[in-house]
Order: sequence, then C-alpha cells, then structure tokens
Amino acid sequence: QMIMDRKFQPVIIFSFSRRECEHHAMSMSKLDFNTQEEKDNIEQVFRSAIFCLSEEDRGLPAIELMLPLLKRGIAVHHSGLLPLIKELVELLFQEGLVKALFATETFAMGLNMPAKTVVFTSVKKWDGDSNRYIASGEYIQMSGRAGRRGMDARGICVIMIDEKMEMSVIKDMVLGKPAPLISTFRLSYYTILNLLSRAEGQFTAEHVIRNSFHQFQYEKALPEVIQKITKLENEATLLDSSGENDLAEYHKLGLDISELEKKIMSEMIRPERALLYLVPGRLVKVRDGSTDWGWGVVVNVVKKPPASSTLPPALSAPRNNYIVDTLLHCSSSSSENGANGPRSKPCPPRQGEKGEMHVVPVPLPLLSGLSSVRISIPTDLRPPEARQNILFAVQELGKRYPQGLPKLHPITDMGIEETELVDLVHKLDGLEQKLCSHPLNKSDQSEQQLSWYQRKAELNHEIQQLKSKMRDSQLQKFRDELKNRSRVLKMLGHIDTDGVLQLKGRAACLIDTGDELLITELMFNGTFNELDHHQVASVVSCFVPCEKSSEQIRLRNELSKPMMQLSEAARKIAEVQRECKLDVNVEEYVESTCKPYLMDVIYCWSKGATFGEVIEMTDIFEGSIIRLVRRLDEFLNQLKAAAEAVGEVNLEKKFGLASESLRRGIMFANSLYL
Repeated sequence: QMIMDRKFQPVIIFSFSRRECEHHAMSMSKLDFNTQEEKDNIEQVFRSAIFCLSEEDRGLPAIELMLPLLKRGIAVHHSGLLPLIKELVELLFQEGLVKALFATETFAMGLNMPAKTVVFTSVKKWDGDSNRYIASGEYIQMSGRAGRRGMDARGICVIMIDEKMEMSVIKDMVLGKPAPLISTFRLSYYTILNLLSRAEGQFTAEHVIRNSFHQFQYEKALPEVIQKITKLENEATLLDSSGENDLAEYHKLGLDISELEKKIMSEMIRPERALLYLVPGRLVKVRDGSTDWGWGVVVNVVKKPPASSTLPPALSAPRNNYIVDTLLHCSSSSSENGANGPRSKPCPPRQGEKGEMHVVPVPLPLLSGLSSVRISIPTDLRPPEARQNILFAVQELGKRYPQGLPKLHPITDMGIEETELVDLVHKLDGLEQKLCSHPLNKSDQSEQQLSWYQRKAELNHEIQQLKSKMRDSQLQKFRDELKNRSRVLKMLGHIDTDGVLQLKGRAACLIDTGDELLITELMFNGTFNELDHHQVASVVSCFVPCEKSSEQIRLRNELSKPMMQLSEAARKIAEVQRECKLDVNVEEYVESTCKPYLMDVIYCWSKGATFGEVIEMTDIFEGSIIRLVRRLDEFLNQLKAAAEAVGEVNLEKKFGLASESLRRGIMFANSLYL
C-alpha cells in the first residue's frame, strides 16, 4: 500500500516459493489498484485469451480464481501456473494493467519486463541442500528489473529482512562478483555412441576431451595450484610443532573415541531398542551433519506411514520411519511467522542469541546421545512460557553436570547383551581411561597446542590433495572413464568388441531426453510389446524429470507390473556399470531413473480423462503437469524415430499412438504470443 501511495508501481515482489507467491497475493484481498476502465480492459483480454479453451477447461479453478485478482491489478507468476495464464499475466504486466506482481526468480530470467520497484520478501532460498543467502548474480538479476529505461530516473529495490545479517554477507550479495563460469563437461553414453556412429572417425572421444573447455580450465589452473601449495606450506612451517608426537596420539584417541561412540549409538537407536526409552521428558542429543543442536527434550515419537506396496522394493524401502518430536533450542528466526508467511527451516541459535524452544520433527538416526536424565514437561506446550521454562531446566542441568549429562549405558541401563556391542563398549571404556591418563588431558596449554596441531594436520591434508590433483592427469581420468563406459556398452550389446555400433546403439544414438541405456533396454527386452499405447505413455513418463509429489503413490494394476520391469531393468544396468568400475550406487540409480509420480495422471489423460479430473489426482502444480506432458510428447517422438531406425514397426506405431493420445485440450493450447 505504501508503494502505491508513493507512486512506486508497478512493483515485482520476489519470493522463493511458488506457494508463498500465491499466499502473499491472496492475502491482499482488500487492496484494489485499478480503475473501472482498466478492469473492463482486463476482463476483455482475459475472455479473449481463454476463448481457445473448451468450455470445461474455462471453468478450472486455476483460471476462474485468477480473474478477480487480475482485475484488482494483482497477479502471480511462477513455473507451476498454466502456460496460458502465465503468458496472460506477462502481457497484462507489459501493458501496465498489473500493478503488483508476485513472482518467483524465474520471472527475472529471459523476460524483458522491468518495473519501477522490486521487493524481496526474503534474502534466503532453499536450493535443495540448504537454506542459503542468495548469490550476488541472483540478486543482480532480480534487482536489475527495477527501473524502466526512458521512464524512471532510478529503480527502487526493497529488501525485507527478518533476521540480523552480517555486513560482509550484505556486501557480498549486493557488490559481489558474478559466479565463475566452470565447465561441468562429462562423458555420457549418448556422446560416446554418437561419436562412434560417425563414419569419418576424425572426432574421437579423446579428441573431444582434449579440446574441451573443461580440459582448458584444468590446464590453466595448474600455476595457481602451485602458488597455493607454496602458501600453505609456508603457513604450516610457522605453526609450533613441539611435542607433535604426544599431540598426534592425543588427537587420535579423541577421533577413535568419537568413531566408537557413533557405532555404539547406531546400535542403541535401533527402533526395537530405543523406542522403549524415548518417552516424553527424556533428554536426547541431536546432530544433523555438521550442525550440533545439543540436548533437547522428547515430546512424542511417531511412525511415518509405509510407502505404497504397489512400488518395487527399491522405491518403497523404509528409511527413517520414526520421527522423534523434540523440543530444541532454536534461533528466533526459526519461529513461525504466523499468518504472514510459512515457517522457515529451524536452526540452532547463533552465539550470544537468546533463542526459543520449539518442537522440531527429528528423524531417529539424527539422535547422537540418549541421557539417563528425564524432566517433567507440561501437557500443553503452546504457551511460550511453558517452553521457556523447559529451556531453563535444560540449561540448569548443563551447569549441574559440567562434564556432560549422564548417558544411558547400553549394557547396564538398556540390557543389550550382543557380543559385538559389548566388545565395542569395553573398547570405548579402555580408550576413555587412556585419554584421562594422558599427560595432555590435564595440561593448561593442551587446548591451544591441539588447535595448532589440528590446523597443521588440515594444512598438510590440503597440500596432499592439491599435489594429488596435479599428479592426476585430467585427461587420463577421462580415458579411464571412456574405457569403463565402453565396456558397459559392449556388455549391454550397444557396440561389438571392435567398437562398431550395433542395432541397439543406433537406437540409443537418437535418444537424449531420458536415460538412453534404460529406455533402449526396455525397447529390446520386450517390455513395451506387452503394453498398450496408454501404458506406454505412462511408463515413459518416468523418464521425464518432474517435481516430487508429497502424496503416497498408489499405482493401478495395469501399471504395477511395467513399473516392476522398469525397476528390474534399471537395477541390471546399474550393476553392469558397477561391474565395469564406474562409481554408481545401485539403489540411488534405480530411484533416480524410476520416477512414478505422474504415471497414473498420464495414464488417465491418455485414456481421455479431462484436465479437471487429472489435476485432482496429484498435488503437483498444473503448469508442472503440462510441462511434463509436452516434454513427454517430444520424448515419445524421439522413441518413435529410434524404433523406425531399427525397423521396429509395431513399436514405432505404438509410440506414435501414445504421442497422439496426449496431444489435446489445454495441455497443448496455442501460445498467446503466436
């Protein structure tokens, strides 16, 4: 409202979550930025745009709910929207009829649609691994939308920050250098097969590798590596190395104890042993990778529902089935933002921060300690005062036990009598006695000396890694990989012993949208011969990348058997690659190549279901479904060409029918730009 009052519109509000975009837009129900004339123009454009859709598709919630928003000058833009709605929003924004646009960062990429003002609802984004601050390049790309050439003297950028930020972080984000261009070149089976298929043979795989940008960058970096090694060696020589043997022994004892504790803990937290002790009030220690949460308090233990039994074992194997709801000391920024936004990912408080106690769902394997201490907890943990009292109680226990809270003993407290575990416990006791009796354990200078020793060990390790990198010829690594991948192709029948392309390889040469080895295996082992074209479309959809569904996958009988065959073929190929000395995790390969999240949706759409019916079958966004179906159509056409190339007439016909069954309705509606 402030932006509109000061005439700072049009404004783009960037969020890093599609659901958050929609939540923010819907929360502006009382604001209206357009005149009646603008509303009439919007309605006219909207009706013209959806005229190409069937009557049934015009009534979809995703379309009907957008018009009231647009008429008030508010819109949403993200990759999950229907393509037609996305293009309509872009056109209206260009015409100045949309005053406030809630968008994800995709709006900043490849679209020349500047605004007067840009607002960031957050400066952190989840990138699949961690909740990190946005990089300088990302900030520049989005903030660069602010200011229209020839219309605005300057652009305005507003950043909403709900937590303390270090000045260095802000400087790096706003003034930092763009991310370096680094080659991610890798040898793929598609590349090797296509090089082998060239009759001239002048561009061998080694020729391509030798002249690649990846090899150029490697060779260019060598002088810098030598400089870095010299610098690290100089730093290592300056560190005090007196009593290094004693320090090495003391450091090794600590590492051995830590390793034994991990092994013992992994046995103690097996569900059949740990659940009896994970009662409300029990103090547990939580560690998530490098993040140490310290001690928390158990509130409840829940078991996640098992995966659908219609999936192959590799996809339905139980992992981390038990969740321990634990009261943990969290940073204040982890608290729930209430009605104005979703909960951010919890994290421990920073040094000196007061923090708050919150109930955090902790997978059972993240428990790194079980205390013998229990405290009483109130039945109602919603009042902040109740949770704060528990924090005081845990902190008081920490003061009472300065050497660490007493832990449950696996033998005397939990009654575990397995010989292997008993031996580990006795070994741990022996090492702890050695550590206590070590001269450095009671020395005042031991901590500083140990930190010096650890730093020196880190420097020496880094030096060895850099020297190893220099010794290892990058070209030789590629040669070894080429040799191993060629062995895989020979074992699977794509090439013969002389490296000459076979029928199977000719088919794989034409496939680059999905896993070429797996799809050709299904083409040649007869899997597709037993299926009708609706089932073929459904099975092939597993090869097209799509977002994960949070719902349980329940496949109908017509799809369970093909899914099992797909999983078995994937396992066979993964095992062949392992046998040929390629670094492939069999279970991960099966899981990454068999993605059944939209199998049912594609099957029903192919059989004639309406778009309204299929979107009710999944929680995946409508736009994501359409994007997958269009890519699936391209993939089916590739498979049709591959089947034609090897003379498989029946398969060619089946892939063609599968493609035709998808090409209808809103899924393939014409673009508004045409």
